[in-house]
Amino acid sequence: MTTARELMTEGAECVRISDTLVTAAQRMRELDVGAMPICGDDDKLAGIITDRDIVVKCIADGGDPRSTEVSRLAEGKPVTIGADDDVEEAFRTMTQYDVRRLPVIDGDRLVGMLSQADIARNDPDLAGQIVSELASSPANN
Repeated sequence: MTTARELMTEGAECVRISDTLVTAAQRMRELDVGAMPICGDDDKLAGIITDRDIVVKCIADGGDPRSTEVSRLAEGKPVTIGADDDVEEAFRTMTQYDVRRLPVIDGDRLVGMLSQADIARNDPDLAGQIVSELASSPANN
């Protein structure tokens, strides 16, 4: 059994709930990532923000990313995977919630991020299933 911990990208950095969207976008650029975990002042995971969220939920609506806080886009409880959960569980979670990246938690601590690319490097067939499932999702049609 391959676990999320074995495949994840370690050292995931967070943006803070009080950071602006510009700050989040700058961190994404620096780290060359399209999504970042949002952490509260207690360092617990509060959500995920994507580059698409910034564009679609702020800029396209005429919002100002320099003054809009990340917390405005942190909606609901984030979808996560446990560090010791197997890759099949990660697959089910990604397809069930129509997400391409999962924060990996150990207890209540963020320890990494697991993406489709991480899975593809280990199991190309499973990665193909994820892409196929997500492509056929009603949210993407």
